[in-house]
Amino acid sequence: MRISRSSSLPEVAFIVCTALHRGGITAVLTGGSAATVYAPHAYQSRDLDFIIEFRASNSNASETLASLGYRLSGDHYEHAENPLHLEFPPGPLAVGGELIREWDTMQEKGLLLHIITPTDSCRDRLSGFLFWNDRGSLEQAVAVAGAQKERVDFEIIRRWCELEGRLEQYGEFERALRQKRTNNI
Repeated sequence: MRISRSSSLPEVAFIVCTALHRGGITAVLTGGSAATVYAPHAYQSRDLDFIIEFRASNSNASETLASLGYRLSGDHYEHAENPLHLEFPPGPLAVGGELIREWDTMQEKGLLLHIITPTDSCRDRLSGFLFWNDRGSLEQAVAVAGAQKERVDFEIIRRWCELEGRLEQYGEFERALRQKRTNNI
């Protein structure tokens, strides 16, 4: 497992998550980096956000990350060669006021990646639109929903928006998604 200058975000995510997992740490990819994994042609994050959900008592994330070529720089980790940096925002893993208790675990070439589900990735991206009117976040949510339409539970997203008092913004999300589908036909 070597991270190089040309390692893509998904490759880095799998390598880092696997190394942490082997060191007794369960870290779940979230934020824009999860959106990049789910909709790589639509959105490219410049960093990887992991929320640590479990840590064995004898685990040391900094040592594990150092073995991959990362060093702590302020509040994030930078790699000696790769431009993508790592961030570990404080948990818990949540979207809006709702805790996330389940996530996906992808496996590829003997590596694994814990990642929020496509539905939660949509909710995570939509939160920027719901709470700060960030149009880019809306576009990212639409990109994930479009790329992962078979795996996204739109009713969960609608109910969540309603609980957050943002049903009107959900309607805008639906309209943007319909428009994207119409343009792609």
